[in-house]
Amino acid sequence: MHEINITPMVDVMLVLLIIFMVAAPMLTVGVPVELPKTAAAALPTEQEEPLTVTITSDGRLAIQTTEVSDAEMIPKLSAIAAERTSKKIFLRADGAIPYERVAQVMGALNAGGFNEIGLVTEGEGPSFGAGAASDSGNDGG
Repeated sequence: MHEINITPMVDVMLVLLIIFMVAAPMLTVGVPVELPKTAAAALPTEQEEPLTVTITSDGRLAIQTTEVSDAEMIPKLSAIAAERTSKKIFLRADGAIPYERVAQVMGALNAGGFNEIGLVTEGEGPSFGAGAASDSGNDGG
């Protein structure tokens, strides 16, 4: 018998079709809404790699991955700001760093020419809503 058996190929294709039909609705994120149509133009996308300044747990500073001293910070940021079109910068700080140090670095970022400062955090932090009310009954008494 020298014929190609099509039945297994059709079975595999039907199974794949069913898998994609079931999985496709799960790939949409968020609440389904019908957005209004407007004549507004889309926002411009980021053309540059985001700039990040990091404060380590021992207080050292790094621009991207390059460590810098406090005295070098503002001149280097000014030089970088002169070459970039975006004034957006992200600040990553260790949780053990005092707020005073974070505020000083934010002032240096502003003095260096970056006035759109984003603080980078991790998700799944404390919830100050309904979760906090259930813990308030434990007074330790």
